[in-house]
Amino acid sequence: QVQLVESGGGLVQAGGSLRLSCAASRSIVNINVMGWYRQAPGKARELVARITSGGNTNYADSVKGRFTISRDNAKKTVYLQMNSLKPEDTAVYYCNVEIWGPPYHYWGQGTQVTVSS
Repeated sequence: QVQLVESGGGLVQAGGSLRLSCAASRSIVNINVMGWYRQAPGKARELVARITSGGNTNYADSVKGRFTISRDNAKKTVYLQMNSLKPEDTAVYYCNVEIWGPPYHYWGQGTQVTVSS
């Protein structure tokens, strides 16, 4: 059963924009933090941005001022608006959802973002 459905990846030229979406299934309840990670070839997975249930956000230094994370709690969906994209943003982007209680993380299947120079 797919519990996190991602969409919005693709190929874009440098300077362009993309918007990623990630919807959690109804089976996922008590959602706390929602976020996005990315993994480029040969590199470790890294945090891109995260947003708490209270709306507090954190961003990687490399994306501050260019990316914006938001969430719609009623839809159990998190978004990542990516502007001024750079070739170094090329990676597989993964949605992550953390629930309250005994900590547990759900991961999306990943969506490819490719930025051409």
